[in-house]
Amino acid sequence: MAYNPYSLEGKTIMVTGAGSGIGLATSVECSKMGARLLLVDINPAGLLETKAMLDAPEREHLTYAIDLSDETAIADMVKEMPSVDGCSHNAGITNLVPVQFITSDEIERIHRVNFVAPVILTKFLVKKKKLNRPGSIVFTASAGGVFCASVGNAIYASSKCAVDAYMRTAALELAPKGIRCNSVNPGMVETSLIGRGQVTAEQHEKDKENYPLGRYGQPIDIAHAIIFLLSDASSWMTGTALKIDGGFTLK
Repeated sequence: MAYNPYSLEGKTIMVTGAGSGIGLATSVECSKMGARLLLVDINPAGLLETKAMLDAPEREHLTYAIDLSDETAIADMVKEMPSVDGCSHNAGITNLVPVQFITSDEIERIHRVNFVAPVILTKFLVKKKKLNRPGSIVFTASAGGVFCASVGNAIYASSKCAVDAYMRTAALELAPKGIRCNSVNPGMVETSLIGRGQVTAEQHEKDKENYPLGRYGQPIDIAHAIIFLLSDASSWMTGTALKIDGGFTLK
């Protein structure tokens, strides 16, 4: 095999949110780079579709259909799963809510999936010694909230800011164990989460004019950055928030 510092050959990688969007793209691209995959998503059908797209089925890729807002379900999954060399936290939800209409229930719902779930999953991976050393954890945060702000995005943005803040502390605490923690912070990416019917196609096309590279990101754009952070090519990186936004925050 030709020299490739980004190879994941021989590594086992867990990907949450693997049934769609960035998680799906990350899973497929990781398999192309030689990894065995542990796919996690609340949607069993989505998991099976993703698994069918993976390279090398002989690697015995595994699927776990669980609700990541359920701490008991996370604990049970970690107990039975094999050890991994890396974890890509992608599961997430969003909702555009103006400040005056924010409710505590909606804060809880979004933060439970976007922030609490990766924190609790990381806890169990470390506590139950299911993360090999050296290991790499990659959190999917967002440019929104971390590097910029937008109307109606307060709850989602705050959950992603929390992810990034947690990532830095985890990086500091886990470095002596040989575990690296980094995040990717995408701008707008073409996934099913975009707008959820709250923003028109015309508004999206107008918004793309704010991106110097002239387009929104594709899931594969983020997947390739995640692979970099999971691979040995980034072995001297930890505590880094990697911005991937098509130049949006330059303006």
